[in-house]
Amino acid sequence: MNAICALIVDDSSVMRKIVERSLRQAGIELSQVMEAGNGMEALVAIQQKRPDLILSDINMPTMNGLEFVKQLQAVAGMKDVPVVMITTEASESHVVEALSYGARGYIRKPFTAEQVKEHVLPLVKNA
Repeated sequence: MNAICALIVDDSSVMRKIVERSLRQAGIELSQVMEAGNGMEALVAIQQKRPDLILSDINMPTMNGLEFVKQLQAVAGMKDVPVVMITTEASESHVVEALSYGARGYIRKPFTAEQVKEHVLPLVKNA
């Protein structure tokens, strides 16, 4: 597997670092990590560089993760980029909604590197 560029979208900078560390602990080699504090910032970030993987929180100010995933589908060249939602939501409806907008999976907080490996690794194996 080649090193990948990951975009981590979360309104908590601490959480973004935890996600990055978990990706590395899961054995995913990262060539670059881009960060965004909400969906709006993430849409700007992908204009600069197309990531190989996006991990996005659902609950964020300005533009939440569901709206981000929905808008992402309209961005040229982004349909093939796997999106994994990270959520504290116990509500299955948010997860189902995210998947219907094109997300490829989800991880519930708090999570372990093992869960990241299980949910994310299969999505980036061919990167």
